[in-house]
Amino acid sequence: MKDIDFYFSIGSTYTYLTVTRIMDIEKKHQVRFNWKPFSVRAIMKEMNNIPFPKDKINKVNYMWRDIERRAEGYGFFAKTPVPYPLSEFDLANQIAILGLDKGWGVDYIRLTYKKWFQEGKEPAIDPSISEICNELGLEKDEIISEAKSEIFLNKYKSNTDTARKNKVFGSPSFIVENEIFWGDDRMEDAIKWSKM
Repeated sequence: MKDIDFYFSIGSTYTYLTVTRIMDIEKKHQVRFNWKPFSVRAIMKEMNNIPFPKDKINKVNYMWRDIERRAEGYGFFAKTPVPYPLSEFDLANQIAILGLDKGWGVDYIRLTYKKWFQEGKEPAIDPSISEICNELGLEKDEIISEAKSEIFLNKYKSNTDTARKNKVFGSPSFIVENEIFWGDDRMEDAIKWSKM
């Protein structure tokens, strides 16, 4: 079984589709995803890429409707628009890295996206972060403090550097050996490639 590196940023809208279905996909196809939160925002700034500028209302509206349609096609739902962009983008991802290190990261990420896209609650701020910590039995202030520590800030920077070296430019992205597959709709392609 080959591992597939899964690069993502909480703050990426289309990543909602991926994290909501990835556990079922992993079981169905007998693959293993390595979750790697990184700063897609930093990389996009370097590329001078603004994904959904406010003056491109048709593109923005298309994104929201497209996510709704795709979620429905997968058998779940999205209630859009949601708060975007995130005010605590980096913190949301640093908490994810902490959680993945401690064993509760996948649950945190999936709950964060569920609350964001099904309840309209922005990640890494209240009420979302308090509700998630309560559900996972975590102490909110301790989690936030540890996520902001140098250790996890450095892990976040390291993941972003590795994403940059792997020529990742968007979230979600999947890396199979040296091949990159960008977008939720390329997850199955990455799996097929991993089995060739």
